[in-house]
Amino acid sequence: MKILMVCLGNICRSPLAQSILESKVNPDLVFVDSAGTAAYHIGNLPDKRSIKVARKYGIDITNQRARKFTAKDFDEFDVIYAMDDSNYRNILSLARDKNDEDKVKMILNESHPNKNLSVPDPYHGVNQGFENVYKMLDEACDFIVNKLK
Repeated sequence: MKILMVCLGNICRSPLAQSILESKVNPDLVFVDSAGTAAYHIGNLPDKRSIKVARKYGIDITNQRARKFTAKDFDEFDVIYAMDDSNYRNILSLARDKNDEDKVKMILNESHPNKNLSVPDPYHGVNQGFENVYKMLDEACDFIVNKLK
């Protein structure tokens, strides 16, 4: 199983989602990656506030580098999780067919089915926003892990 986490710049939410899920699954059975729908931060480390909150929970995300989501990701991944509605639409705009479209899901629908809730972008906010995002993603990843069993 190959799972991709996608947010806007691939430096705040999706690196956290990637690392949280990686910490909960067998890496021999589940590959997790992340990407952004915008090219703002290609090659950069995750935001220092994401690094800090991940470290607080015993997870190191400093091996990740931002990259842009491309249509090729539809070929590489089984499930593509969007962090919010805007990124969901941006991902779908690159879908080539129904098979591609069916791979795209809102991540918080795992923990809050059919609500289409967004993980708020903490980038322009205060540090507490990163903590809140971590907790939302941690809960959603628990549901993903249970589905994988």
